[in-house]
Amino acid sequence: MRHTATRRPKASRGSSVRIAGNTIEDHGAFKRSSLHRAFVARTCRNGGRDGQRTTVTPTTGPGRWPQIIPDTLDLDACAREPIHIPGSIQPHGHLLAVELESLRLVHASAHAGAVLNQPLADAFGQPIDRLIDADSMPSLLRSLHAAPPEPVQIGILRLPGCSDHQAIAHRSGALAILELEHLASAGAGTLEALYPQMREAIRHIQASHDFETLLARTAEKAQALTGFDRALVYRFDAQWNGTVIAEAGNGRLPSYRGLRFPASDIPEQARRLYILNRLRLIADARYLPVPILAADEDCDPLDLSFSVLRSVSPVHLEYMRNMGTPASMSISVMDGERLWGLISCHHAEPRQVSFAVRTACDLLAQVMSSQMIALERAEDANHRIRSKSIQARLLAHMAASERFIDGLADNRDDLLELVNADGAAILFDGNCRLIGRTPPQPVVEAIAAELAGRGIKDLFFSHRLPTEMQATEGTDATASGLLAISISQLHPSYLLWFRPELVRSIDWAGDPAKAADASGRLSPRSSFEIWKETVRGQSLPWRHGEVEAAGDFRTAIVSIVLRKAEEMAALNEELRRSNGELAAFSYSVSHDLRAPFRHVSSYAELLRSRAADKLGERERHYLDSIIEAASSAGRLVDGLLHFSQLGRAPLAQVDVDIGRLVKEVRHLLEPELRDHRVNWTLHRLPTVTGDPTMLRLVVQNLLSNAIKYSRDRSVPKIEVGCSTTSDAYEIYVRDNGRGFDMAYAGKLFGVFQRLHREEEFEGIGIGLANVRRIVERHGGRVWAESELGQGATFHFSLPRPDAAKSR
Repeated sequence: MRHTATRRPKASRGSSVRIAGNTIEDHGAFKRSSLHRAFVARTCRNGGRDGQRTTVTPTTGPGRWPQIIPDTLDLDACAREPIHIPGSIQPHGHLLAVELESLRLVHASAHAGAVLNQPLADAFGQPIDRLIDADSMPSLLRSLHAAPPEPVQIGILRLPGCSDHQAIAHRSGALAILELEHLASAGAGTLEALYPQMREAIRHIQASHDFETLLARTAEKAQALTGFDRALVYRFDAQWNGTVIAEAGNGRLPSYRGLRFPASDIPEQARRLYILNRLRLIADARYLPVPILAADEDCDPLDLSFSVLRSVSPVHLEYMRNMGTPASMSISVMDGERLWGLISCHHAEPRQVSFAVRTACDLLAQVMSSQMIALERAEDANHRIRSKSIQARLLAHMAASERFIDGLADNRDDLLELVNADGAAILFDGNCRLIGRTPPQPVVEAIAAELAGRGIKDLFFSHRLPTEMQATEGTDATASGLLAISISQLHPSYLLWFRPELVRSIDWAGDPAKAADASGRLSPRSSFEIWKETVRGQSLPWRHGEVEAAGDFRTAIVSIVLRKAEEMAALNEELRRSNGELAAFSYSVSHDLRAPFRHVSSYAELLRSRAADKLGERERHYLDSIIEAASSAGRLVDGLLHFSQLGRAPLAQVDVDIGRLVKEVRHLLEPELRDHRVNWTLHRLPTVTGDPTMLRLVVQNLLSNAIKYSRDRSVPKIEVGCSTTSDAYEIYVRDNGRGFDMAYAGKLFGVFQRLHREEEFEGIGIGLANVRRIVERHGGRVWAESELGQGATFHFSLPRPDAAKSR
């Protein structure tokens, strides 16, 4: 990073600068030294943040070192700060970095000269065993050679004429980092001494059978182990906001239990570091950072990710001071590889605890994590057993129903209990079934359309649906939460579960949106007073077990749908084959029967014409019956032959003016009117694409039926019109004739189906079957509406040519 170094006024000649226990009486001489150049290069490279003005100040007096004073604290820059390479440490210890192979000193904290046997400026490049006089050096050297990536305690370093230090080592790349921490006056110095207390703490934690007890005991034991005034268990949510869910303390600090802290309080790079290094201690938030110097000023910054003395961001130090907690310690709580939360300890005054105590707290957090996972798995297992039982009942009902969707919809309680929902909707095969508390059907259909538009082919869930789908605006009371599964791999079909709005009040530790102080400077929050937020438009979040149960249920339903589809495809194939055989058979039979019936009719008529005078009245009646029966059978055979040919003949695709076709057929049918005056109403009709001969037959059959069944009216009325949908023309023929009972509407379009006696109305009952076959071959459909004695309306639809082009 680039930073501006601004110097305060020169120190007067004769003032001293003391670095690492070495006093340079002449400040000018210090400025000309390589030690100063390395110090400025390192601190300016690592000590500030992007765009931040930094002051490097030489200080006078024993025990002081040059300070890095940021002129402003920029939170945006803090979020980008490379906190793993701060270039400085906290002052309650010393840091030495040596090459793993040679153990030569390459980095050192600025006041590490206090533990070396020669000035720091001369120490770089020398093996560390020449720099430290201690009886324990042989074992210390062996530990440095074998240093692991994470810090370990390698002994107590006792130096002549100097206080004792706890030696902690870890490996960082090709370097071994040795940290010499002042021995803490509080707490046991070894894990052996802590064992009785730890054993009791772990026993209590493992005996916890619910989350609340587990978290409360963990906070209590952490506070007792460390002696801090307050210990918090802090859990992250999906947005990385943190909530204090357990707390133990002695009353010296205010309670934060139940308060929520915004994600910006612990930026992303800090969370990453918490995953790498589970322990962090700040003994005194008022400390001045001690810079790290290097033998080579052009070398890369020292990675302090696992350092126990690593200096922290000035922004965080100000945050701690604003909170009124000069000392803090954090222990990461992991759920596998995910950062679940923190155990955070605070003290009202500076406090340093031993490395052994911190390690014990880390073990405590790991035991808590293991117990937490065990409780979660037990709860998930119980939920899974319940959901599998519900799922089995639903699937049994679905299997027993003729339409499996009916079996699903008829078991409302189980369907809703499966995922703890208040309402559900089933959209399948063009139908929508609503169950329980749901939005109106148009909104439900709009939600399904949006899911299909997004390409959701498996599962979708949200507990803040109004912010994610515009179609649900205004339906918070029924649809703030949605859990949806696709139940077909062939068509856009969904099973939707809904949850209503759950109005909640969140207690924040200060206004989460307020980041600027009175002067407008971006800074850490200075107030932690409770700030209440009312959350609307959200439901109770869907639990992992509920989402998993929905996913399992989807797999089962899709299997049923696919099996039904496969069965239907097999039936359709069999039906197609049977229909083909039947069509061939009917064609063959009708063709073969035409000649015999014609012969019977012809010979009977010939006999009547030549021998009528020789026959009695009864014999002539018999002969007339034979002629009539043969003629009727011949018409049936002709109709059957025509019906078979309609299914086999190729379709011509040309433009057909339906209006013109109606006029031509009307003129053709005038002989059937039998001097009846019909009141015709012909509306504007479209031009369609199809086979003109077949469509003429459709119009002829429908108009002929309208004339036939309305001729007993004093004034027969026939109306022909059309309505238009987005993809089809729907043409209708309406009359005021005899009509029919809608209970028999399903029989109308079958072969040889009649709703009236032949004596009342002539015909063989095959005309409407021809209409249906022709229309369906054109990609349309037919249907009829009627009220007995009030006439009938016959509809047929044909695809719109422009709709086909747009698709």
